[in-house]
Amino acid sequence: MSICERKRELRRKRHRREKYRIFKRKLLTATASERAAIIEKIRKLAPDPEVVLRNLGLLETQR
Repeated sequence: MSICERKRELRRKRHRREKYRIFKRKLLTATASERAAIIEKIRKLAPDPEVVLRNLGLLETQR
């Protein structure tokens, strides 16, 4: 892996982490429909969405 590719990978990871923080803050006051929309956005954004949803405490509420 070249250093340039590694930098891009780190930038994507930091961007995902920031988006997760934003989603977590919005989930505190979200309605059921907003919560479903945020879950779908996380599923599209994350490379392994089930782990992220479990960490945010959303996997149990989805089932």
